Amino acid sequence: MLTIVIVVVLLALLFDFLNGMNDAANSIATIVSTQVLSPRLAVLWAAFFNVAAGFGFGVNVAKTIGKGIVDIAVVNEYLILSALIGAILWTHVCTRYGLPISVSHALIGGLAGAGLAKAGLGSLVYGSLTKVMLFIFLAPLIGMVLGFLFMVGVLWASRKLVPKKVDRSFRVGQLLSSAAYSMGHGTNDAQKTMGIIALMLYTTGYLGDEFYIPVWVMLAAYLAIGLGTYFGGWKVIRTMGMRLTHLTPVHGFCAETAGALILFGTAIAGIPVSTTHTIAGTIMGVGSTRRLSAVRWGIAGKMVWAWVLTIPASASVAAATYYIVQLFVP
Repeated sequence: MLTIVIVVVLLALLFDFLNGMNDAANSIATIVSTQVLSPRLAVLWAAFFNVAAGFGFGVNVAKTIGKGIVDIAVVNEYLILSALIGAILWTHVCTRYGLPISVSHALIGGLAGAGLAKAGLGSLVYGSLTKVMLFIFLAPLIGMVLGFLFMVGVLWASRKLVPKKVDRSFRVGQLLSSAAYSMGHGTNDAQKTMGIIALMLYTTGYLGDEFYIPVWVMLAAYLAIGLGTYFGGWKVIRTMGMRLTHLTPVHGFCAETAGALILFGTAIAGIPVSTTHTIAGTIMGVGSTRRLSAVRWGIAGKMVWAWVLTIPASASVAAATYYIVQLFVP
């Protein structure tokens, strides 16, 4: 039993590392594309604030992942193992091909698929899953609206200023907005790994009778996502920061600030929202203030397809993995 627990914990931390790699683009795409920081300094900056997020916003998202996707009564170590394999494989493929997906939804899809394979439709917690499905569409839409409004407000407030002075000011401002977004990213995404590890420990009896998130699990999850962000998924960064639309420091500041507000709000509410969906929406929102054609909607469409496919794809791999694992388990 202890061996499988250790294997699953290590796999969960690997997933967290890959999460940081794919989602590094969310934290630093704008600050790299506007050349406020070099790519390597930007990932160090983002990684630091990913880890710093562990000291401020509770663990509500972790509890939702741990108890709110699959009925905790049907969960065992093999279900969690299968869920992680489904999520890791889909995340790895998308990162390799430069597709900015929702790593959160890959994990949720993996849990749902493994739960369905083990216990059928009755194993799913539909209230939490409904929120997750809604925010696949709401997160980018809210991001677009907030990003657009922030950008319009900033343009109006700085309409009488010299453009070069505005640019210099927002280069400094982008350091702050990028730090805030990186904290929001760490707050939301690292908690998903915490939830899966705590779920594993609880179902195998290592947490006792009460579900909670141990401090060592929190620290390990934040460090793993910080390392993943440091090593970065450079193809994804290019897609988000350079191909989706042209960004200046003021655009980057507005996109990151709007995104950070959404992530802080959803983390406090315990809603596992996609950081990828959020920042993509805010980038499209600020880009469309110039003109709608300033956003490369063809690239945006490919991203949306990857988002839509993430849950069913990772669920399918997790379900297949669960059936295979059962062939070798008494």
